[in-house]
This record gives sequence, C-alpha cells and structure tokens, in this order.
Amino acid sequence: MECPKEFEDIRPFYDSEFHDKMKELVKEPKFEHAVRYVLRDIDYDVFCQQLLALDNKKDFQLLIMRSFLEGLTQKTTKGLTGGNFEILDKTKSYTFMSNHRDIVLDASFLNLLLIYHGINTSEIAIGNNLLIFDWISDLVRLNKSFIVKRNLGVRQTLDAARQLSGYIHFAITQKHESVWIAQREGRAKDSDDRTQESLIKMLSIAGDGDFLDNLKEINLVPVSISYEYDPCDYLKAYEFLLKRDNPEFKKSQEDDLHSMETGLLGFKGRVHFQISPCINEELDKLSACEEKSELLSHILTIIDKAIHANYRLYPGNYVAYDMLQGEKRFAGTHYTDKEQTVFNNYLYSQLAKVPNVTKEEDKAFLKNAILTMYANPLKNQLAALGKE
Repeated sequence: MECPKEFEDIRPFYDSEFHDKMKELVKEPKFEHAVRYVLRDIDYDVFCQQLLALDNKKDFQLLIMRSFLEGLTQKTTKGLTGGNFEILDKTKSYTFMSNHRDIVLDASFLNLLLIYHGINTSEIAIGNNLLIFDWISDLVRLNKSFIVKRNLGVRQTLDAARQLSGYIHFAITQKHESVWIAQREGRAKDSDDRTQESLIKMLSIAGDGDFLDNLKEINLVPVSISYEYDPCDYLKAYEFLLKRDNPEFKKSQEDDLHSMETGLLGFKGRVHFQISPCINEELDKLSACEEKSELLSHILTIIDKAIHANYRLYPGNYVAYDMLQGEKRFAGTHYTDKEQTVFNNYLYSQLAKVPNVTKEEDKAFLKNAILTMYANPLKNQLAALGKE
C-alpha cells in the first residue's frame, strides 16, 4: 500500500523497491563485512544470490531473517520462549510496546515469535541515531522498519512527533500492520523500565478523536522482555562510571556499533517474551473529563505495571537482589547455592571485561551497577504484585 508523501522519509521500503535496494546493499563492502562477521562460515556469493532472488519484505523475513535469528538463538541463548501470544487476534493490528534491553534483538525476537504463532510480523521503530551508515538504514527499511527522528531542535521535534504519530496510526488503521516501539527512547540501562510520558503524548497526536480515543485506535499491547543475561551489562556499567566522572560524556558511533555487536553475538541465557492484554479495556475505565496530566499518569501506570508484573525472572535476579540488600530473602526458594555461584562467576567475568579500572571504589561502583541491573526487574515486579 502506498503511503502519503508526508511519510516518505521514514517509511519502510515498498516491495516494488525491494530488488533495486537489495542490489545496492549487497555491493556495499561494509555490509559484506558485517555479514561475514556474524555468519562466520557464510559463502557470501551464494548468500547474495539468495537475497537477489527475493522481491518482497515478507519473503526476506521468512526465508532469510528467520533462519538467521534461529541460528543466533541456538548459538547465543538457552532458548527463546513466548507466553500469552494466543490472546492476540490475528485479524487485528497492534502497537507492541515493550521494555528495551537489546538494540537489535528485542523487536527481532518478537517478530520471530510472531512467525511461530502464525501472526504477521510487526513493523519496527528504530532511532535514526543508530543508522550510522546508509547501508544500515537501507537494511532496516528492507526489514519493515520505520525511522524515528531524534536529536532535533524544539520545532523540528514537534514536527517529527506529528509525522511519527501519523505514520503509526496509518500503519495500524490503513496498512493493517502491527508496529513495535520501545517504551522509552533508548534502553533503560539500569533495567528500571518506565514508560516515557512524551512517547504516550506522541502516540495520541494523530487520530480524529480525543486523547483516549486516539490511543485506543492503535491497540497498545504491553510486552515484557526478559533476558537471563545481558551481554552489554558491563558496557552499560562502564558508561555509568564514565558519566559519574564526566556528566557530559556521550557515547560515540563506534560505541553504539560495539554495543550492537556485543548484544547480537553475546550469550543471553534464557530469553522470554510475555504478551499482556491490549490496554483498551483499561483505557475505557478512565474518564476523558480528567486532566490530561492525570490521564497520562494512569496510562503510564497501566503499561508499567503490566510490563513489570509479567517479567520472567531467573536465579540471577534473585541473587542480585539479595546481594544488594545484604540478606538471604530468596535463598533456597528461588536460587540454590550452585545457582548463586554460577551468577557470581558470571558477574566477575563481566567485570573483568571493563578496561583500565584499577581503583577499588570504581570496581565497587561497577559491581553495584551490574547488580542493580539484575535486581531491578525483581524489585519492580514485587512492587507491581504488592509483595515488596
């Protein structure tokens, strides 16, 4: 389906553009380098022939991306599982809103699980700050991604929000495509997942109804993502350390690329995605007469509580919580002595990857930062379930 011209610079590529864009992509040396880096034993020429035999995004996802992600799952996880997907109506389009752990894989794994459940894959919101090279931009738009413009001036930010909101509403209501978007800009590096108020405001801009009607139009579905291990945990902890010493510190493009590679190829243990019901029924209980600030607060609570309550927690989450609290609250019931040893060994192996840290106080800071990342999902779930 053709998009209105106003979405031209952010939309995924059309199937009619697919072959020509793929021809350009496979000639890009950096794309070849990336493919060889991830797929060590690939015959690149044969791989290119497979890509050039395709002429649409759906086949690309089903024949190429599915195989790639299944291989990645086998090599870097102890299994990918999904819960509650059966509640999704295959005739409807949804806005999947999840917590954000991995730059690349959150939406990719969700789409793989949707394929397994016979549900159409979602379009993916991706920030233009990650589109470091033109070929990356082309690749993601070939893979059903649309662009979120970031780091703009005030006026440009408002225009971009209107455009993005309009595109998401168009995708849901006219193209009948589901979309995935993270609950906040960037990853919650301490795993304290909170929905960004500005994101809900943006989603409510488009539509012909009031604030609540416009949100109901896009069928918001909270999704809880749980990785047993985060391969980027030590990088996130190091970033906290650098920002502690220099509040103006900002990651470079090379840092972003390194995080993408580490998240993609690092060991993640068990990975689980849990679907919550569409929040429209919850929105129906809210009164349009309330102040917008109160409505926003209620909506943020609905989404956050759904995400927090449905985490899949692992022994390491309980070990980290107890270590930070200096207690044994969950020992024996949620982790064994062996599981505590396994997590401790993992923790120190990750800390050893941080370069040029010699001061004991800095080492303690990094350890505390990583423990906090693993403890926060449990802390938030206890609060969501009233079990603090």
